[in-house]
Amino acid sequence: MPTSAQLVSLYRISYQLTFTMLQPIYLICIDARTQNLYILAGYQEELEFIILPDGELSDEPN
Repeated sequence: MPTSAQLVSLYRISYQLTFTMLQPIYLICIDARTQNLYILAGYQEELEFIILPDGELSDEPN
């Protein structure tokens, strides 16, 4: 289950992707081991986001 901080970040990113950038979101899932929330988006599935349990975005390189 995502944390409340992750849900706030998820809402902000989802709004920006779909309303502002007009990009589709293909996948949202949570890693049971790390509790990180993953978002896969973009017409070519080229946009990836990792939201840490504290709600911050990860700057981990792909």
